[in-house]
Amino acid sequence: MNTTRRQAREWAIQMLTAADLNPPSDISAFIAGQWEQLCGLEEEFGGPAKAKGSLKRFAEERVIGVLTNLDELDGILAPLLENWDLYRLGTVERAVLRMGLWELVHSDVPAPVVINEAIDLVNWFSGPKSRTIVNGVLDKYAKGR
Repeated sequence: MNTTRRQAREWAIQMLTAADLNPPSDISAFIAGQWEQLCGLEEEFGGPAKAKGSLKRFAEERVIGVLTNLDELDGILAPLLENWDLYRLGTVERAVLRMGLWELVHSDVPAPVVINEAIDLVNWFSGPKSRTIVNGVLDKYAKGR
C-alpha cells in the first residue's frame, strides 16, 4: 500500500481521539506510545509498513499542533457551533473539527482540501450524518476569515 497524507491524517485522528478521551501530560511520550500501538495493529492485521519519514512528521505535526493549541481551537470552534456545546459532539467529530481548524489556521493546506479531507475522515471514522456538521463548521470558518 502506498502511504499518503490521507493515511497520515487517519493516524493523527486516531491519536487525537485517544488524547481527547485521556488527555496526555507529556505529548512526546503520548505520541511515542500511540505509534507503538498503531504499528502493532498494522502488523497484526497485515496493514501497511510502519509510519516513517515525512508522513510520520505530517501526522505528528497535526497532533502536536492541535494538542498545544487546544484552548485557541476550542475558542474558535465554540461560536461556530451556534447553540451547540463542543462537548456534546462525538469524540471523533471533535477531533476532526479540531484538526481541520488547526490546518485552516496554522498550515498552508488550501481550505477546500482541508474541508474535503475532514469530511472524508469523519465519514470513515464516524458516519455520513457527521459530515454535515463538519462541513458546515469548517466552511463557515473558511469563508469568514
